[in-house]
Amino acid sequence: MILKQYYLGCLAHASYLLGDEESATAIVVDPQRDVEQYVADAERLGLTIRHVFLTHFHADFVAGHLELRDQCGATIHLGAKAEAEYAFQPMKDGDSLPFAGLRLQVLETPGHTIESISILVFDLRKDATSPYAVLTGDTLFIGDVGRPDLRASLGWSAEDLGAHLYDSVHDKLLKLPDEVLVYPAHGAGSLCGKKLSSDTVSTMGEQRRFNYALKPMAKQEFVRLVTADQPDAPPYFTYDAVLNTRERATMGRSLEQALTALSLDEVLRLAAEGAQIVDAREGTEFAQGHLAGSVNIGLGGQYATWAGTVLDRAKPIVIVADPGREQEAAVRLGRIGFDEVKGYLRGGMAALAGRADLLRTTDRMSVLIAAEEVASAARPMVLDVRTPGEWSAEHIAGSVNLPLNHLQERMGEVPRDRRIAVHCAGGYRSSIAASLLHREGITNVTEIAGGLAAWKAARLPLVS
Repeated sequence: MILKQYYLGCLAHASYLLGDEESATAIVVDPQRDVEQYVADAERLGLTIRHVFLTHFHADFVAGHLELRDQCGATIHLGAKAEAEYAFQPMKDGDSLPFAGLRLQVLETPGHTIESISILVFDLRKDATSPYAVLTGDTLFIGDVGRPDLRASLGWSAEDLGAHLYDSVHDKLLKLPDEVLVYPAHGAGSLCGKKLSSDTVSTMGEQRRFNYALKPMAKQEFVRLVTADQPDAPPYFTYDAVLNTRERATMGRSLEQALTALSLDEVLRLAAEGAQIVDAREGTEFAQGHLAGSVNIGLGGQYATWAGTVLDRAKPIVIVADPGREQEAAVRLGRIGFDEVKGYLRGGMAALAGRADLLRTTDRMSVLIAAEEVASAARPMVLDVRTPGEWSAEHIAGSVNLPLNHLQERMGEVPRDRRIAVHCAGGYRSSIAASLLHREGITNVTEIAGGLAAWKAARLPLVS
């Protein structure tokens, strides 16, 4: 038996390749949309990908089930309660997929979504009666359980799904032996839960002891606990969940357009027609010079999540990136279903040589200078774009908290007749925020370099 985990850090997403050497069969579970790594590994191991499972319709990324179906002829397997436009094999509680040295058995575990399943993995060469591992999707994480509130716009209340989740955890997963390995679909950084561990594998015994959501409690208390204090879900989540139910274009087809090299004039024409210009360079480079009107979302951070948060998926996108990184920028947008990428600026920022009229910069100041300005009579408005929880824990005295994910809808609260000093925890989100402010014509903006981390390192005062 082969079990390999693939972990995609930017989306905190885990997917799996399971293999049975004797039958030369591979099964992929919860694949990302760019599926080349699974295909290559299966070939290297002498396996053919014949099956692909989705543990549920993921909201935070577009899965690669259609890509594996089209490339490998794989049969798609979904939970029995799933409804989709494409052909699939519905898997109800107890259904199994047996091979010579491996057996997969499905547990229906609704809660995060109504169609959610978990997959028991039996290594038949070691023990045919007790599972070796369980792939829990978004039902059970390391340190948490899946949030039950993401399907509200699709007709499911968080309380109803929370009650289902309680039953799934207590009636099925907690009945598994302590030694069973737990492999979830997400880790720390995912917005599909609130207390996910950075560990990517655990055991049922460890989760029984340390996972707050698995402690003995009544169903009503469990539902209250798992529905409280969940992070805001980006607007693309519902779109991706629905897209995962549909017959759609595969990633290869969408990338053909996205990797079109565009001249500066073509980029300017598209921008005039309403296209969004995404500058995927790091914030320090963006601050030194960028195309007017572009939005900075650096590839060094949670690029796809923030792109899905601040961009309009229905509007065309043009990429500006360091030469050689255009494909990475396009692929990471494609992973969340943002397929309206019209191409990239040929040559990157070098294309703007001699066009000072199109260049803009972002002012930045050190925390020591910022502290002096905050204490002066001409104090700027200190705009903190972290989450409300981060701001409540500690912040610069007098700062105003407008979380980045709500900045565009609350842009009217930002004064245009006063200097704005914007910051976040370390600088990634504040660079996005400064670019959004500039795009809206609010240009008297400076970034506090290094954010609150630099402020604290300089031992400057904070309040909570």
